[in-house]
Amino acid sequence: MEIKIRRAVREDCPRLLELVKELAVYERAPDEVTVTPEHFAESGFGEKPVWWAFVAEAEGRVQGFALYYIRYSTWKGQAMYLEDILVTESMRGNQIGKLLFDRLIEEAKEKKFNRIIWQVLEWNEPAINFYKKFDAAFDPEWVNCSIDIK
Repeated sequence: MEIKIRRAVREDCPRLLELVKELAVYERAPDEVTVTPEHFAESGFGEKPVWWAFVAEAEGRVQGFALYYIRYSTWKGQAMYLEDILVTESMRGNQIGKLLFDRLIEEAKEKKFNRIIWQVLEWNEPAINFYKKFDAAFDPEWVNCSIDIK
């Protein structure tokens, strides 16, 4: 099977949102995806994009993606923040995740980011085992915090 990794384009947004919803179901939060298709597309492909993505095409369809944005640390400078990486369930085991992650690493080097940062749910053993293959460091010290702005 031929797998092509390429930069996402605006026309990919409907499929990307399908995959985002698939991820939300997997992460046991199917009702948490509330972004509108318009906001999603504008945020990635409008006048001032705030996210970028790579997609994996196989069998004529986007079967996975990796979406990131730039995070800034006053201690370390710019870093790539990997918001989501997903390979659709039916295509797992075909090295698509590895190809996407390798492309992220290449992008981080090209843009001179000092690191790639992401989060993984503590119960998501398949993802944790995948990240271990890249010698990822896991930090149990920091606690995630957020507030909803209404």
